[in-house]
Amino acid sequence: MEKRTTYSTAFILRRCKGENQQALIYCRITVDMMRTEFSIKYKVRKELWNNGQARGNCEEGKSVNAYLKQVEAQIFHHYREMLVERKLITAEALKNAYLGLNANEHSLLRLIEYHNTQHEHTLEWGTLKNYFTTQKYVQSYLKERLRTSDIFLSHLKYKFITDFEFFLRKHVPDDHHKPMGNNTVMKHIERLRKMINLAVRMEWMERDPFAAYQQKFQKVEREFLSKEELALVEFKDLKIARLQWVRDLFIFSCYTGLAYIDVMRLTPKNITTGVDGELWLVTKRKKTTNQVLVPLLPKPVEIINRYTGHPRSQTDGTLFPNISNQKLNSYLKEIADLCNINKNLTFHLARHTFATTITLTNGVPIESVSKMLGHSAISTTQIYAKVIEKKLSDDMRNLKRKLESDTIHADRSNPSRSQN
Repeated sequence: MEKRTTYSTAFILRRCKGENQQALIYCRITVDMMRTEFSIKYKVRKELWNNGQARGNCEEGKSVNAYLKQVEAQIFHHYREMLVERKLITAEALKNAYLGLNANEHSLLRLIEYHNTQHEHTLEWGTLKNYFTTQKYVQSYLKERLRTSDIFLSHLKYKFITDFEFFLRKHVPDDHHKPMGNNTVMKHIERLRKMINLAVRMEWMERDPFAAYQQKFQKVEREFLSKEELALVEFKDLKIARLQWVRDLFIFSCYTGLAYIDVMRLTPKNITTGVDGELWLVTKRKKTTNQVLVPLLPKPVEIINRYTGHPRSQTDGTLFPNISNQKLNSYLKEIADLCNINKNLTFHLARHTFATTITLTNGVPIESVSKMLGHSAISTTQIYAKVIEKKLSDDMRNLKRKLESDTIHADRSNPSRSQN
């Protein structure tokens, strides 16, 4: 059902500087409880004013009221036009329409609505949902700080961006107990920036308010399971069937690096024989459409065989019976408790575990890991650089031991050398 717009006009007096007898008449427009005021460039003697209009028992009063009715009629005409043309109706838009300003200008919320509509079928629901959240915060900022329901794009300046950032940092969402973290704030700013860039490309704006703005993300360490923690999960004796099922999906991802959505979309056709005659997993990441090639280790093959012929898998045509990401992560938290693992065990942690504990730590070249993860660039894979450093340290420690061992062996085999 389409939302109805509430609309009203009223006239009030504002004192003129240096004049005691006369006051300026202002028009107040209210749309959906948001209001704006502007001068109609008309003065009236204060003693004639009564409850939003002039007393009509004299010629001056009649003239004032006739003018007020004319202003009201013109504003209502613009209101009706906007309704018919299904345009965005705000108090500011009606004021500007009456004043003849920015008749064809685009607004910020209209831009956001355009962006979300245009990308409805190209963005993943999770990504689109994040844009809806950013839209909600922009609306809250406009209402709480600027006292308006929308703003024209031409009014967006650098200060708007910095003030919006400050608003986000201080804002405490109803469903949270503390303000947003820096990176969450930056993500909302990043999404707003992408939409503003769209407006610039569409020539809806002459200047980019983000031109001098710099985003500052804080580096976050990617959590993963150590070899010991992975073994705890992998070999834990779980009595509940749903936890066994979720554990299998999680372990499968730990040994293949696939994200949740890509595991859920797998079909038997994604398992093929590779150039080495062994089983390979061949698919495309839903997020980027990049190809993923993973030679299968014994553990994921064992899990695949376990679910071959499963009724739900056969009904859906998938490799594994599906489960929602929300439920899956909820059950993983139960498993973490049972295994006494204090980390935030989510399905995405399995992807990080594959990149670190399973591959890089065991000497798999970063180029190969990047290909198996479906990354577009190795720089994306380098978020696991600390693991590479640890691997380098371990390798050099092993080399040191080998060289020391070789030296001792050489001394023993050459007595004359040891005497020297």
